[in-house]
Amino acid sequence: MNHQYEILIQWSDEDQAFLARVPELPGCMAHGDTRGTAQRNIEEAIALWLDTAMEFGDPVPEPRSVSPRPG
Repeated sequence: MNHQYEILIQWSDEDQAFLARVPELPGCMAHGDTRGTAQRNIEEAIALWLDTAMEFGDPVPEPRSVSPRPG
């Protein structure tokens, strides 16, 4: 899926897992044993979140404009 939502991934000592969330999509979260797994899981969670919102006619927030990081 090609989307532009910001994804935040961080390690949780309490959960012993990487936690991923999408600030623009309330409740859209996932986790994984590795950063890559958390990334894949949150991509799937975003797709499910958007599909569910569209199915029920709920509003879908526009992605925030995120500037690319200097590299």
